Amino acid sequence: MSKLDQDLQRLALQEQVLQLSQFDEATAWDLGCRIKAICEARNVGVTIEVRRAKETLFFYAMQGVVPNNAEWVRRKRNTVELLHRSSYAVGLAHGKDSTSLQLKSGVSLNDYAEHGGSFPIRVRGVGCVGAVTVSGVPQREDHAIVVEALAGLCGVALGEVALD
Repeated sequence: MSKLDQDLQRLALQEQVLQLSQFDEATAWDLGCRIKAICEARNVGVTIEVRRAKETLFFYAMQGVVPNNAEWVRRKRNTVELLHRSSYAVGLAHGKDSTSLQLKSGVSLNDYAEHGGSFPIRVRGVGCVGAVTVSGVPQREDHAIVVEALAGLCGVALGEVALD
């Protein structure tokens, strides 16, 4: 099995396992603060957004980010809200199939990005209720930061879901 296929399987597992029992304003705040703490510990700056039903519940731009990071957040989040899949999984799947979101869905690259960093927020028994997005470091790391924070919030051991 190729590294790409392994990553795609692990991404599917992440989306299946990283589900919350409930999601409200306090949960969004906790998630955003967890991401901020992870980034501070790594000494990296990112823009963070947590949304529920297209309503922004948490937004923070850390020191060192540029306004364009907020634009990347918007575009990656739009991808998750459209497909209910992580933006990284969408990009890798399209890369494997030699296609793109623009070709498959007809959406504009001005409004959608299939780069890692946005992840669906799912509630068990409900489905996708929002998105959490990070932008500021390479896409695989953006994705990994979100997964680490969600794993902690969901009580899932990071080793069970992290990409290699």
